[in-house]
Amino acid sequence: MAAEIRPRAQARKPVLLSKIETSQELVTTAVIIPKEDGVISVSDDRTIRVWLKRDSGQYWPSVYHSMPVSCSCMSFNPETRRLSVGMDNGVVLDFIVSEDYNKITPAHTYQAHGSRVTAVLFVLEMEWLLTAAQDRSICWHCTESGQLLGTHRTAAWVTGLQFDVETRHVFVGDQSGQVTILKLDQNTCSLVTTFKGHTGSVTALCWDAMQRVLFSGSSDHSIIMWDIGGRKGTAIEMQGHNDRVQGLCYAPHTRQLISCGSDGGIVIWDMEVERQETPEWLDSDSCQKCEQPFFWNFKQMWDSKKIGLRQHHCRRCGQAVCGKCSSRRSTIPLMGFEFPVRVCDSCCDSITEQERAPTATFHDSKHGIVHMHYEPTRSWLLTSGTDRVVKLWDMNPVIS
Repeated sequence: MAAEIRPRAQARKPVLLSKIETSQELVTTAVIIPKEDGVISVSDDRTIRVWLKRDSGQYWPSVYHSMPVSCSCMSFNPETRRLSVGMDNGVVLDFIVSEDYNKITPAHTYQAHGSRVTAVLFVLEMEWLLTAAQDRSICWHCTESGQLLGTHRTAAWVTGLQFDVETRHVFVGDQSGQVTILKLDQNTCSLVTTFKGHTGSVTALCWDAMQRVLFSGSSDHSIIMWDIGGRKGTAIEMQGHNDRVQGLCYAPHTRQLISCGSDGGIVIWDMEVERQETPEWLDSDSCQKCEQPFFWNFKQMWDSKKIGLRQHHCRRCGQAVCGKCSSRRSTIPLMGFEFPVRVCDSCCDSITEQERAPTATFHDSKHGIVHMHYEPTRSWLLTSGTDRVVKLWDMNPVIS
């Protein structure tokens, strides 16, 4: 079922601790059990499994519970051992896991939605269970009584939820690429604001309550850091994946962001550096360097007897430039561009080697990641892949 990995120590790289061969179907969500050598997983094969590490060093299921339909997501609270599982039919089931993690007992059934549940979030301080689904709705239930407290309709189906206890704000990411902030009360919900910076759907959200910063990942391969608490409207973009971002987690004690993607990449971002916003792209009918007309500028093309050129933009200054004036590439890590991007010749000449110094480290998980979970007390990372394997990583060499 599982194999213990004993790799040679390698500096500044995540250490692969174990692989868990889970099932014949995709593991949609899995979490590390704090203070235990264990993992809880839910999958498309309609099962909940609790994996505990045995004396042999292998992980074997101590609980194998069959569900009526496929499991789409879950939330686990280690303090109460409450396990909330969303399913393809819109129902959410609550379980209580025993102290020895050898048994789960049904607690509540929530007829929450009419279609696949996409997010489940238990808020211990409020005794609320927040859920979202493809039916374009958000619900919150009282976990003590099981009573539905309220619902809210969204413009697109929700792909991620985060909650701030202090303000009772819920952060909602959706398929359209928009992030919405709602204020929840016991039975009412009000819109605070919406903002959009992604060109693809929001695929991951992470809220840092201390810094009052929200991170969003997207199918457009980008991550955006939204300064919520600073009230400056700052949005910092970070490009470090070659495919959709599947998970985000912030380590506040080291001020590092961990992101995982479908490309198999695990990226560790240094968030202590002073990052810069990317510039707005400027509009122009001709190159702002050589003044050659762009191909839609018929008047200037006719007057100058020149062929129109294709328009590009410098990622550093935002100016509209032609291909000849922006033939070079450079990384701009402080603007979030860890990969080489198009820059105009003058910007390329002015970027110093210090400004090109990377602000992130890149690691290959060697499987296409569909889900991640970070356990901060031990700095362990869990990745679930398209290869139907769950991997456990020791992140201490890179989280420091």
